[in-house]
Parts: sequence; structure tokens; C-alpha cells
Amino acid sequence: MLKKISAFSCLLFSFLLLNAQSDSTKKPTTTFSGSVDAYYRYGFSDAPGKTNNFTSFTNSQNSFELGMASFKVDHTIGKVTATADIGFGRRAQEFSYNDVGSLAAVKQMYLTYAASDKVKFTMGKWATHVGYELVDAPGNRNYSMSYGFSYGPFFHTGIKADISLGGKSAMMVGVSNPTDYSTTTSSAKFFLAQFSTASNNDKVKAYLNFQGGSGITQYNLVVMGALADKWGINYDGSLQSYKTGGSSSSWKSHALYLNYDPTPAVGFTLRQDYFDDRKLTPIGVGGKIFATTLSANLKADNLTIIPEFRIDNSQQAVFFKGASSTGTKSSAAFILAAVYKF
Repeated sequence: MLKKISAFSCLLFSFLLLNAQSDSTKKPTTTFSGSVDAYYRYGFSDAPGKTNNFTSFTNSQNSFELGMASFKVDHTIGKVTATADIGFGRRAQEFSYNDVGSLAAVKQMYLTYAASDKVKFTMGKWATHVGYELVDAPGNRNYSMSYGFSYGPFFHTGIKADISLGGKSAMMVGVSNPTDYSTTTSSAKFFLAQFSTASNNDKVKAYLNFQGGSGITQYNLVVMGALADKWGINYDGSLQSYKTGGSSSSWKSHALYLNYDPTPAVGFTLRQDYFDDRKLTPIGVGGKIFATTLSANLKADNLTIIPEFRIDNSQQAVFFKGASSTGTKSSAAFILAAVYKF
């Protein structure tokens, strides 16, 4: 069934592009953007050669590290847009972990055709719609990542349609390669979907996300709310299940973000992250983990300095402590990050 959907989608996308009427009076526009980030991490109980870190992008100890240099270009003429988003550094490598060579530097690369003001088609590779956090450091108020982000999908390569349902609601449907593969010899395909809506004043926004295929099913809910002028709250929850042969397993995650911005130049975010891998999925962490992260955002023009303190507590002794590398149920770390966007 997914093979038929994929073939039909590709044919439809090609038909729309080939039948789009050209207009020589339209002038193309090109937009450049990007970011650069770097960080220092110190784990207070990290053992020599072993880092107490099970989340993405900050797997280092007592070292200054490069995050990512990101460069994005969007070129639009009429109803068609071409986007290339390239990244270099730790984040880019871990984001495209299944890719080798030049493909590992491609964060996103896609073509978009706006068939109308209500329907838009996209084909190529794009960052996932699942979850609240983003691969690009400027898109997050915490520098370290949540468990839900780290073990959920990173990107999809395929075709999708974004459809406005009128008012504040919209939906997306798509078909892609297996999650996190820019290229594959597998014939398996994943089905993607999203429903989004918002309150009339845009103070509350909600996104219900889905991905499924090859024995993997994930449901995800993201809710963002403005409590007051200086306060905001966000929620990101996922349930992902696996079926391989006659066995099944699953993990779930919940993350709550409380934001406080006393001034435009100073902000604070408290993230409470819960991850449950009790059924021993391929992730292999096992047990329950509660992670509490407090981050400050100190802004000067396009630069943001992020001092961050994080404590992870596990049901099992999955962390390491000191030179003896003995097991421990808790781990604490300090991060100092610098993030610049343009």
C-alpha cells in the first residue's frame, strides 16, 4: 500500500511542477541564514574515558567543543522554492548519523511547490515534524537535548503535502524512506502525519504528530502556551513502539519547559525531562530517567550565552562515577555554550 502511495505522490508532484505556468515577470528572491555554536561541558562524576551522557550533541568531558556551523539558502521564484541547509560539526554528524561523505553535511535539501494558498508540496530531505526541540541550537532555549529528541526521529526523506484546513488548523501527510535515512536500498516506506491548531489569540498552539512503518510506530504531542507576558510553558510527549518478529517493545518520554523572560536580554528555562525505557528497546538505556535542566539565555544582539546546569537521575545504575568507574544512579553536569545566528 505504501509503495502505491509513494509512487502516486511522486507522480502528482512531478505533474504539478511540469504544469506550473511560468511567468517571466516574476523576480526570484534569495535568502541566506545560518548559525554558529560552541560549548564547554564538565561532568562532575564522569569517569575517565566514559561520559555520563545519553542524549545528543554534548558527549564530551572537560573539553571545549565545536557545535555546528550551519548555512541555509532559500531561492524562490513564483510558486517554487529550493532550499539547501548545510551543517558542519558535531551536531551535523550526529544528526545525519546514517550518512557518509558529503551527505552527512546535508541537514535539509528540498523543493517546494505551492499549488495554492492552502496546499503546498515538498520533496527531498527535511527535519522531522515530531517533537519540540530542533537540531539548530538557536531554536532551543536549553543547549543540551532531551531524551525524547535524542531517541526520536531526526529527519525524513520523501514527499509531503501541507494543507490548510481554514482558520488556525492545518494538516500534513507524507511518505518517506525509513526514518533518518537520506538514501536506502530498503523498499520499506514510512507514513507521516501532523495535525496542528491554535487558539484565536495564538497563545496556545498544539501539534499532534505521527510516524509509522517497518515495525515502528510513534505518536507525539506538542503543546505551547503563553502564561503571561514574561512566562511561557511547553510540553512534548512521545510514545514509540517496536515490533520485530514475534517480540515487541516501547519507550515513552515527557518533557515540560517553563520559560521566564524578565527582560528582552535575559531569559531562563527549566526543563523537566522523563524517559521510560523499561521494556529494553533497541535504545538499551533501561529503566526510568528523570533529568532536570536549568538554562539561562543571556543575549547581546545575535549572540546568546547559555550557562546550564543539568542533573540526571536513573532508576538503574546506568551512569559511571570517578576513576573506579563504579555504577551510580545520578549524574550532574555544567555546560557553557555560545550561540550566534544570522
